[in-house]
Amino acid sequence: MPSASTSVWDASELPALAGFLLERLRAERIRVHAITNAAAQTLTANLLLAAGGIPSLTVAPEEVSSFTSRADALLVNLGTLDGDRRAAIPRAIATAGARAKPWVLDPVFVEASPSRLEFARSCLADRPHVLRCNAGEFAALSGEDATPASVQAFAQRQRTIVALTGAVDLVADGASMLRIENGHPLMDRVTAMGCAATAMVAAFTALHDSALEAAAAALLVVGVAGEIAARDAKGPGTFQPILLDTLHNLEPTILVRHGRCS
Repeated sequence: MPSASTSVWDASELPALAGFLLERLRAERIRVHAITNAAAQTLTANLLLAAGGIPSLTVAPEEVSSFTSRADALLVNLGTLDGDRRAAIPRAIATAGARAKPWVLDPVFVEASPSRLEFARSCLADRPHVLRCNAGEFAALSGEDATPASVQAFAQRQRTIVALTGAVDLVADGASMLRIENGHPLMDRVTAMGCAATAMVAAFTALHDSALEAAAAALLVVGVAGEIAARDAKGPGTFQPILLDTLHNLEPTILVRHGRCS
């Protein structure tokens, strides 16, 4: 049985760790405070609840520190970066730092707006435990195309974990890299699926000493659930509820059977 400090440098052990962390999430009812975008709030909350966690979602600047203090981890998502979120995010990050709580940055659409990119870089300077991004967001933040080598180099420079999601997810800490091959194309047809998956990353970072392994395990859980849900889905409309049901019923043995990582 893995422990909270287990290292999985044999990547074949990652699915077993993912199952262990999923069961701990359910047993401990890990709470994630998600400052996320308006389009992602419902799916983010429902995905966490289906997995066994507890979400909170306020973006009000006057109360965000209190909610972050009560949470086990913080998610900062820049998708709808309005005035309240711009004011709330630095307060939440400061509270997470003061309380030694892990936090994860999801720099949504930073490639689309210079002011958003500047704000994301200021957040990145506060050292998130994990930066979860796609190739376009990574290129905007790093100034380089997303390749395994550039992801490793950026993670090392920023002293954080980079979780780059795509057809194959790359999770790097500057020295080591884990690759997750689970997932399904229907996941790209449901808005905010990546944002919601980042909440799982935040939850797992509260449960495991290695943010590298926690992030990879979380992406594996969501990827396996997506593959299984797609078997019965007729399209994006039926895929989302089936995914939530699949995640709710997901067992560690299924993760060991279906997890593909290296």
